[in-house]
Amino acid sequence: MDEVKVVVAHSERATLRVGDVFLKVDADQARIDVEVEAMSLAPVPTPQVLWRKPPVLAIAALPGTTLGRLGGPSTGAPAAWAAAGAAIRKLHDAPLPPRPGQAGRSIVALAAELDDECEWLVANGLLPAGLVNRNRQVAQAALRSWTPAFTHGDLQIAHVFVDGDEVTGIIDWSEAGQGDPLYDLATFTLGHEEHLDDVIAGYGTDIDIDLDVIHAWWSLRSLLVVRWLIEHGFDPFAPGCEVDVLRSRM
Repeated sequence: MDEVKVVVAHSERATLRVGDVFLKVDADQARIDVEVEAMSLAPVPTPQVLWRKPPVLAIAALPGTTLGRLGGPSTGAPAAWAAAGAAIRKLHDAPLPPRPGQAGRSIVALAAELDDECEWLVANGLLPAGLVNRNRQVAQAALRSWTPAFTHGDLQIAHVFVDGDEVTGIIDWSEAGQGDPLYDLATFTLGHEEHLDDVIAGYGTDIDIDLDVIHAWWSLRSLLVVRWLIEHGFDPFAPGCEVDVLRSRM
């Protein structure tokens, strides 16, 4: 029998690997519905759905490897990062999915959540007020109008698989939907700013990409997730992770 490996697990969901099969266990069936629908609509490689029996979704493993993870060293030549950028652009150019995603939250809702999280971080002594306030100022640039695109919504580098300079698949689509395309670009390059130019080269320079907005999303996303990460057993203070991203804006 193949060994069962825990890929990630917290109070909301868990992902296990058994041989070449990933088992995603999620009590929120709406997230699984979004994931299956998004994978069927996305014009980029996605895992094959093997079967579904709530609360479990079984998908096939993808060939290739990821370009790294937040807090760890990045891998892959510039061409691999550019290939990822090209795949992201293909997704963003696709017809819109039917519903908003994580990257499509309203400006009003984001601003209110950001204010709450910043207040909590300072009041509970998690981060210095100066660090929080500076990043709150940087994050302001992301709170603007945008043209909706088909977005992944959680496009961490650990969710994109490549083989050489070819993207072999993108996983974890539960946050997909209509949203701000620069949110995806920022999420993918979070903590790996040195590869932003490679990603943009593959994405295409035929459209205007506001780097200040990408920087703003780095700050905004990091501020919003520190509390969630701590409460779910993750460490945003680990080297290269969210708190270091916030410090890099000072």
